[in-house]
Amino acid sequence: MRHRHFSQALPAVLSRRVFCLAALGAAAGAQAQVASMGDAINKAGRQRMLSQRMAKAWLSLGQGVQTELARRVLDQSMALFDRQLIELKAYAPPGETRDTYGQLEADWSDYKTLLVGAPPAQDKGKPLLAQAGKVLALAHKGTGLFEQQAGKPGAKLVNVAGRQRMLSQRMAQFYMASNWNVDSATSLQELARAREEFIPALELLRNAPEATAEIKQELVLADHQWLFFDHALKARNGNGSSGSSSAKAAIDVFVTSENLLQVMDRVTGLYARVLT
Repeated sequence: MRHRHFSQALPAVLSRRVFCLAALGAAAGAQAQVASMGDAINKAGRQRMLSQRMAKAWLSLGQGVQTELARRVLDQSMALFDRQLIELKAYAPPGETRDTYGQLEADWSDYKTLLVGAPPAQDKGKPLLAQAGKVLALAHKGTGLFEQQAGKPGAKLVNVAGRQRMLSQRMAQFYMASNWNVDSATSLQELARAREEFIPALELLRNAPEATAEIKQELVLADHQWLFFDHALKARNGNGSSGSSSAKAAIDVFVTSENLLQVMDRVTGLYARVLT
């Protein structure tokens, strides 16, 4: 029933796109090891996104929003995070970068316990968000270190494009937190901050000299997906509507955030290829 509500709000082609979730994991899993510095920045940046995507899925499960899809997203994201962490730790040079991934491994273990140790509960939402933030910070540090080691201007673009993936999930995560009254004031502030960062970064990626025709074409699609996602974020009554309209708004946010994520994942991969 909920999926039917969503398909009335968006074109069918968009509502179908979310069922291609396996493509995200398949693209990342196509290589068993980190193949290049561009690939390292891409995968390191994807870890940032996964930290927020898992929290989004957990919060959605707790509220009964897109339960089957949210469970699949959580399971796939955890498996992908585990696999990429092993790859990045093996690729990281000794010193600060490898130490960062050692710290990330420890914080990831704590985060994983919160994600699967017990069913999602509202009173566990705030500590879960805090741990997601710790994992995000370390994943971001690792991405920045790989960017520095690349020593090429294009490395920043891979990082920025990858961060757009994270911001799409961060906005959805904090929407779901606010929707469940989990530290609502802070959640809404963080959502607004992520939105303010997302828009100018799209312009940076679009206007970069390294942007190929294929990248620009994908960014046009990203613009369209962003319009749907932004509309979904704004659809919920600011006072906290209840009933079917609130449930439908949460469904729309979940699905449109997944659609935007897939486009930005392709853009990041294309920038990583240019760097290589």
